[in-house]
Amino acid sequence: MATERKGAITFKGNQVTLLGEEVKVGDTAKDFTVLAAGLAPYSLNDGKGKVRLISVVPSIDTGVCDAQTRRFNEEAANLGDVEILTVSVDLPFAQARWCGAAGIDKVKMLSDHRDLSFGEAFGVAIKEMRLLARAIFVLDKDNKVTYVEYVSEATNHPDYEKAIAAAKETAAK
Repeated sequence: MATERKGAITFKGNQVTLLGEEVKVGDTAKDFTVLAAGLAPYSLNDGKGKVRLISVVPSIDTGVCDAQTRRFNEEAANLGDVEILTVSVDLPFAQARWCGAAGIDKVKMLSDHRDLSFGEAFGVAIKEMRLLARAIFVLDKDNKVTYVEYVSEATNHPDYEKAIAAAKETAAK
């Protein structure tokens, strides 16, 4: 049974429970398995050797999640060899449809719909809703966490500038 963190964040002003331990800078990221395009499995080790910015959104079909994914897609050109992942519980087919309609081509979309493997590994699974909390993680080439932001109110935007700066700094090392 996953660790429960009651009241860790709010969703539309209401406290919710996050499943999984809080990830902190300096931690080694826990493995997970999610689904990429075409239902191909993707695990933490599939990106090993690359710096990754992981953008976590509750649902790609909402305004803030849409804006967050578009922003990181736009920033991708300035981040060099940083892989950008967006993780949600949306089905891979819905993610692909949204990306096609939005012209998103630099962000790898990953679905945690099957078993919340990512959500529990990174402490972002919202127990009451079976969604993921909004968060940003930056991992170095060895899966060490160099930046974490759990957005305290799930309907708010993350701090894009800090996340982008952390990704650039991690890639420069």
